[in-house]
Amino acid sequence: MAGDLDTHLAFALAVLCGYLLGSVPFGLVFTRMAGLGDIRQVGSGNIGATNVLRTGNKALAFLTLICDSGKGAAAALAAAYLWGAEAGMIAGFAGVVGHNFPIWLKFKGGKGVATTLGVLLAVDFMVGLAACATWLLVAGIFRYSSLAALGALAAAPFYAFWMVGPAMAWMAGGLAVLAVARHKANIRRLISGTESKIGQKRGSGDGPPGA
Repeated sequence: MAGDLDTHLAFALAVLCGYLLGSVPFGLVFTRMAGLGDIRQVGSGNIGATNVLRTGNKALAFLTLICDSGKGAAAALAAAYLWGAEAGMIAGFAGVVGHNFPIWLKFKGGKGVATTLGVLLAVDFMVGLAACATWLLVAGIFRYSSLAALGALAAAPFYAFWMVGPAMAWMAGGLAVLAVARHKANIRRLISGTESKIGQKRGSGDGPPGA
């Protein structure tokens, strides 16, 4: 980049483009296209893949999962290609913020786990892979999707610092803090012992386990 002004402009564009891409509510779009109505009126009201699964359409839930993770990865990869690695991390972070607080839905979005994992995989594949493996390990042992999500994202900054360096560790740490903030209700249920396990039916008022 030619100078500080160019750098600042690139970072601003990374934030804007990442946020707008992350704001695309694929769960809502796909369920409406499939004639399943407004996903916000189903189950927990969340727009993520976990709540889409409550419609009974597994293929649609899987497609939502892929697209929610893919939009985070796309934001990070595109910005990194255009403006450098730091811009890629900024765009990826902004993409998660966009998913969690989409402007199109009055800032009421998902919990950002799939999008975060997509960003981590795009910024450094091995870090993302380690985070996904942690999710699978914790989910397999404890059978709580929310706990698996929190464990995977809490471990990600350490993986990033070890495998890549401080810059990615700071990004992953910020995403972990954001995930904890979005999972407050799940954390309360985990502490009280009322959180639903994987495969267990949830009440309509329950939040999604990390989607």
